[in-house]
Amino acid sequence: MAENLKGQVCRVACIATVEQLEVICRGQGVKCSELGINKHNLCDYEVEYLCDYKRKVITDGKTQTVQELYLVKWKGYPESSNTWEPRKNLKCVDLLTQFWEDLNAEMQRQKRRAAPRRLDPATVSHLVQRAKLRQILKQWEIHLNSLGTHKGHIFVRNQVDLEGPPKSFTYINDYKVGDGIMLNEVSVGCECTDCLDNPVEGCCAGASQHKFAYNELGQVRIRPGLPIYECNKRCRCGIDCPNRVVQRGIRYSLCIFRTDNGRGWGVKTMERIRKNTFVMEYVGEIITTEEAERRGQIYDKEGATYLFDLDYVDDEYTVDAAHYGNISHFVNHSCDPNLQVYNVFIDNLDERLPRIAFFATRGIKAGEELTFDYKMKIDPVDAESTKMDSNFSLTGLPGSPKKRMRVECKCGVPTCRKYLF
Repeated sequence: MAENLKGQVCRVACIATVEQLEVICRGQGVKCSELGINKHNLCDYEVEYLCDYKRKVITDGKTQTVQELYLVKWKGYPESSNTWEPRKNLKCVDLLTQFWEDLNAEMQRQKRRAAPRRLDPATVSHLVQRAKLRQILKQWEIHLNSLGTHKGHIFVRNQVDLEGPPKSFTYINDYKVGDGIMLNEVSVGCECTDCLDNPVEGCCAGASQHKFAYNELGQVRIRPGLPIYECNKRCRCGIDCPNRVVQRGIRYSLCIFRTDNGRGWGVKTMERIRKNTFVMEYVGEIITTEEAERRGQIYDKEGATYLFDLDYVDDEYTVDAAHYGNISHFVNHSCDPNLQVYNVFIDNLDERLPRIAFFATRGIKAGEELTFDYKMKIDPVDAESTKMDSNFSLTGLPGSPKKRMRVECKCGVPTCRKYLF
């Protein structure tokens, strides 16, 4: 083996992370240009989070001054290495801001007007848990954004409780096809060079005897209840085609946040969304109606609502987003929603298996929560739309529901129906 390696450069991957290597270098006093450690920052240590706070009175003759001290957890070091540091030694402005946000919120919960000179153990424990939770949510946020190539960024925030990322949930960006289900891909595409202004035989929508769904800004212009047929992988047009909207994915920055009224996680937009604009797909595991009925009985006991019936023409399949899904998994119900559902066909034209897309029903402001109606109904506009009514009336529910517990609605809008189901 050694003879075979003569004259060759042998490289072995390092199992330590860059952060761990930085800690080792600083601990040993070693400068490293590749890690950015030099004589100017060799003695700098990174604050991971702040654990505790106290005020200390210092007497110098007749003069008394109050010194603020913070207990610091250093990145890469065990908690046994935590040290008390004066405020002047800390350059971590963001961590200081977060610490005081958490502390002030805890003081309000305890009905105290201000933080005491020394914090009690219960408060310190809560602050540490909040700091650790923020790290966990940040790692989850990084993971979510690493999975997709969409333009929009996904943020994760929890300022309400200590709930972390959902367990037994895998984030996916495309449908997971269940056992025994086949997706038949299209065999033909359009021959258009300009699908919007000069469509050949009505483009992909015309081939299925339907209308072109979008305007020049990518906003849906057909009525709810009508299907959307986008261009597919067999089409002559490119990815910038005006008839490729849903397939481009999420275009807005969104935030998964913890609600403060008992509705669990929710989703809000971080930027303004125009009316009739595509927002996201409802992605999950495609299963048969029989399997949905079985799972639905389990979810009923848990109070979960993640099953979406695909009964555009036949009640054969359901999308289950309970354990596999995208950001739509966290979108809450409202009796006055700002999202509308459309059935979309792209690379699969099987009318039993449409893709479910959410479009904005109105202009949505930055910071506003995104919602859809779990019992959405559509006024029939023609024979085609009547096929979809049962789909929306059972949104989030398994097919053919029998007896079902009444679930209280917490959307809080003036037109609230008081119960989800």
